[in-house]
Amino acid sequence: MGLKGKFITLEGAEGSGKSTQGALIYAYLKSKKKKVLLIREPGGVKISGSIRHVLLDVKNKQMTKECETLLYMAARSQLVAEVIVPALEKGHIVLCDRFLDSTIVYQGYGNGVDIDFIKKLGRFATQGVQPDLTLLFDIETKKGLSRKGKIKDRIELRPLAYHNRVRQGYLELAKAEPRRIKVIKVDRSKEEIFAIVRRSIDRLADL
Repeated sequence: MGLKGKFITLEGAEGSGKSTQGALIYAYLKSKKKKVLLIREPGGVKISGSIRHVLLDVKNKQMTKECETLLYMAARSQLVAEVIVPALEKGHIVLCDRFLDSTIVYQGYGNGVDIDFIKKLGRFATQGVQPDLTLLFDIETKKGLSRKGKIKDRIELRPLAYHNRVRQGYLELAKAEPRRIKVIKVDRSKEEIFAIVRRSIDRLADL
Protein backbone atom coordinates (compact mmCIF):
# COMPACT_ATOMS: atom_id res chain seq x y z
CA MET A 1 0.00 0.00 0.00
CA GLY A 2 1.57 3.27 -1.14
CA LEU A 3 0.94 5.59 1.78
CA LYS A 4 2.80 8.86 1.32
CA GLY A 5 1.38 10.68 4.33
CA LYS A 6 2.10 10.48 8.05
CA PHE A 7 -0.21 8.85 10.56
CA ILE A 8 -0.17 10.16 14.14
CA THR A 9 -2.35 8.68 16.87
CA LEU A 10 -3.22 10.21 20.23
CA GLU A 11 -3.75 7.83 23.13
CA GLY A 12 -4.41 8.08 26.84
CA ALA A 13 -6.78 7.16 29.62
CA GLU A 14 -9.84 9.20 30.58
CA GLY A 15 -9.15 12.88 31.26
CA SER A 16 -5.62 12.82 29.86
CA GLY A 17 -6.17 15.88 27.66
CA LYS A 18 -5.35 14.14 24.38
CA SER A 19 -8.29 15.75 22.57
CA THR A 20 -7.09 19.20 23.65
CA GLN A 21 -3.59 18.41 22.39
CA GLY A 22 -5.03 17.05 19.16
CA ALA A 23 -6.71 20.39 18.47
CA LEU A 24 -3.46 22.23 19.21
CA ILE A 25 -1.46 19.94 16.89
CA TYR A 26 -4.04 20.39 14.14
CA ALA A 27 -3.92 24.20 14.41
CA TYR A 28 -0.10 24.13 14.49
CA LEU A 29 0.21 21.97 11.36
CA LYS A 30 -2.38 24.12 9.57
CA SER A 31 -0.29 27.19 10.40
CA LYS A 32 2.64 25.43 8.72
CA LYS A 33 0.52 24.97 5.57
CA LYS A 34 0.40 21.20 6.00
CA LYS A 35 -2.52 19.16 4.67
CA VAL A 36 -3.82 17.70 7.90
CA LEU A 37 -6.91 15.83 9.01
CA LEU A 38 -8.13 15.42 12.61
CA ILE A 39 -10.49 12.53 13.39
CA ARG A 40 -11.59 10.62 16.46
CA GLU A 41 -12.48 7.04 17.28
CA PRO A 42 -14.98 5.55 17.33
CA GLY A 43 -16.59 7.80 14.75
CA GLY A 44 -15.35 9.97 11.92
CA VAL A 45 -17.78 8.64 9.30
CA LYS A 46 -21.52 7.93 9.37
CA ILE A 47 -21.38 4.19 9.99
CA SER A 48 -18.68 4.49 12.66
CA GLY A 49 -20.60 7.31 14.34
CA SER A 50 -23.68 5.10 14.61
CA ILE A 51 -21.56 2.37 16.20
CA ARG A 52 -20.10 4.95 18.63
CA HIS A 53 -23.56 5.75 19.91
CA VAL A 54 -24.25 2.08 20.61
CA LEU A 55 -20.88 1.58 22.32
CA LEU A 56 -21.09 4.55 24.67
CA ASP A 57 -24.81 4.48 25.50
CA VAL A 58 -25.14 3.84 29.26
CA LYS A 59 -28.39 1.93 28.58
CA ASN A 60 -26.46 -0.88 26.89
CA LYS A 61 -25.51 -2.55 30.16
CA GLN A 62 -25.86 -6.06 28.77
CA MET A 63 -23.18 -5.64 26.09
CA THR A 64 -20.61 -8.43 26.30
CA LYS A 65 -16.89 -7.82 26.15
CA GLU A 66 -16.77 -9.81 22.89
CA CYS A 67 -19.50 -7.66 21.32
CA GLU A 68 -17.79 -4.49 22.52
CA THR A 69 -14.45 -5.53 21.02
CA LEU A 70 -15.96 -6.40 17.66
CA LEU A 71 -17.96 -3.15 17.50
CA TYR A 72 -14.84 -1.06 18.10
CA MET A 73 -13.07 -2.96 15.33
CA ALA A 74 -16.00 -2.55 12.95
CA ALA A 75 -16.06 1.22 13.52
CA ARG A 76 -12.29 1.36 13.00
CA SER A 77 -12.42 -0.68 9.81
CA GLN A 78 -14.92 1.70 8.20
CA LEU A 79 -12.91 4.77 9.22
CA VAL A 80 -9.69 3.31 7.85
CA ALA A 81 -11.28 2.46 4.50
CA GLU A 82 -13.27 5.67 4.07
CA VAL A 83 -10.92 8.28 5.48
CA ILE A 84 -7.51 7.22 6.77
CA VAL A 85 -6.14 5.26 3.82
CA PRO A 86 -7.37 7.74 1.14
CA ALA A 87 -5.86 10.68 3.07
CA LEU A 88 -2.52 8.93 3.58
CA GLU A 89 -2.42 7.98 -0.09
CA LYS A 90 -2.74 11.69 -0.92
CA GLY A 91 0.21 12.49 1.33
CA HIS A 92 -1.79 14.13 4.12
CA ILE A 93 -0.97 14.05 7.82
CA VAL A 94 -3.72 12.20 9.67
CA LEU A 95 -4.24 12.84 13.39
CA CYS A 96 -6.43 10.20 15.01
CA ASP A 97 -7.77 10.52 18.56
CA ARG A 98 -7.52 6.82 19.57
CA PHE A 99 -6.71 3.82 17.38
CA LEU A 100 -5.86 0.13 17.82
CA ASP A 101 -3.87 0.69 21.02
CA SER A 102 -7.11 1.79 22.69
CA THR A 103 -8.76 -1.56 22.00
CA ILE A 104 -5.70 -3.45 23.21
CA VAL A 105 -5.77 -1.64 26.56
CA TYR A 106 -9.48 -1.02 27.15
CA GLN A 107 -10.80 -4.35 25.94
CA GLY A 108 -7.62 -6.40 26.41
CA TYR A 109 -5.98 -5.23 29.62
CA GLY A 110 -9.21 -3.74 30.95
CA ASN A 111 -11.80 -6.37 30.05
CA GLY A 112 -9.60 -9.45 29.73
CA VAL A 113 -10.12 -10.12 26.02
CA ASP A 114 -7.19 -12.07 24.57
CA ILE A 115 -4.63 -9.51 23.45
CA ASP A 116 -3.11 -11.65 20.69
CA PHE A 117 -6.60 -12.05 19.24
CA ILE A 118 -7.17 -8.28 19.38
CA LYS A 119 -3.88 -7.65 17.57
CA LYS A 120 -4.69 -10.22 14.88
CA LEU A 121 -8.19 -8.84 14.38
CA GLY A 122 -6.69 -5.36 14.41
CA ARG A 123 -4.43 -6.11 11.46
CA PHE A 124 -7.51 -7.21 9.52
CA ALA A 125 -9.62 -4.19 10.51
CA THR A 126 -6.88 -1.62 9.80
CA GLN A 127 -5.66 -3.16 6.53
CA GLY A 128 -2.26 -3.29 8.23
CA VAL A 129 -2.09 0.50 8.63
CA GLN A 130 0.11 1.45 11.60
CA PRO A 131 0.87 4.83 13.18
CA ASP A 132 4.19 6.49 12.41
CA LEU A 133 3.98 8.12 15.84
CA THR A 134 1.79 7.57 18.88
CA LEU A 135 1.61 10.25 21.57
CA LEU A 136 0.55 8.68 24.86
CA PHE A 137 -0.70 11.17 27.43
CA ASP A 138 -0.23 9.59 30.85
CA ILE A 139 -2.16 10.83 33.87
CA GLU A 140 -2.76 9.45 37.35
CA THR A 141 -6.01 7.49 37.11
CA LYS A 142 -8.06 9.21 39.81
CA LYS A 143 -6.97 12.64 38.61
CA GLY A 144 -7.96 11.83 35.05
CA LEU A 145 -11.39 10.53 36.02
CA SER A 146 -11.98 13.60 38.18
CA ARG A 147 -11.60 15.76 35.08
CA LYS A 148 -14.65 14.15 33.48
CA GLY A 149 -17.98 15.86 34.06
CA LYS A 150 -20.94 14.44 35.95
CA ILE A 151 -22.35 12.93 32.76
CA LYS A 152 -20.23 9.89 31.96
CA ASP A 153 -20.47 7.36 29.13
CA ARG A 154 -20.65 3.59 29.51
CA ILE A 155 -16.87 3.14 29.59
CA GLU A 156 -16.13 6.06 31.91
CA LEU A 157 -18.57 4.66 34.47
CA ARG A 158 -16.48 1.53 35.01
CA PRO A 159 -14.72 1.06 38.39
CA LEU A 160 -11.35 2.51 39.30
CA ALA A 161 -9.66 -0.91 39.12
CA TYR A 162 -10.65 -1.18 35.45
CA HIS A 163 -9.20 2.23 34.62
CA ASN A 164 -6.00 1.37 36.51
CA ARG A 165 -5.59 -1.70 34.30
CA VAL A 166 -6.08 0.51 31.24
CA ARG A 167 -3.34 2.89 32.35
CA GLN A 168 -0.98 0.02 33.12
CA GLY A 169 -1.72 -1.49 29.71
CA TYR A 170 -0.76 1.73 27.98
CA LEU A 171 2.53 1.91 29.87
CA GLU A 172 3.33 -1.71 28.99
CA LEU A 173 2.66 -1.01 25.30
CA ALA A 174 4.97 2.01 25.48
CA LYS A 175 7.69 -0.09 27.07
CA ALA A 176 7.35 -2.68 24.29
CA GLU A 177 7.37 -0.10 21.44
CA PRO A 178 9.46 2.87 22.58
CA ARG A 179 10.32 4.00 19.06
CA ARG A 180 6.67 4.47 18.09
CA ILE A 181 5.05 5.44 21.40
CA LYS A 182 6.17 8.61 23.15
CA VAL A 183 4.93 8.89 26.74
CA ILE A 184 4.07 12.42 27.82
CA LYS A 185 3.32 12.99 31.49
CA VAL A 186 0.27 15.16 32.08
CA ASP A 187 1.69 17.05 35.06
CA ARG A 188 2.00 20.59 33.71
CA SER A 189 0.03 23.18 31.74
CA LYS A 190 -1.40 22.37 28.33
CA GLU A 191 1.02 24.89 26.80
CA GLU A 192 4.04 23.19 28.40
CA ILE A 193 2.75 19.80 27.29
CA PHE A 194 2.28 21.05 23.75
CA ALA A 195 5.87 22.34 23.67
CA ILE A 196 6.97 18.73 24.28
CA VAL A 197 4.48 17.41 21.73
CA ARG A 198 5.63 19.90 19.10
CA ARG A 199 9.20 18.57 19.15
CA SER A 200 7.98 15.10 18.17
CA ILE A 201 5.66 16.54 15.52
CA ASP A 202 8.45 18.68 14.06
CA ARG A 203 10.73 15.67 13.67
CA LEU A 204 8.06 13.56 12.00
CA ALA A 205 6.73 16.29 9.69
CA ASP A 206 10.17 17.75 8.84
CA LEU A 207 9.29 21.19 10.20
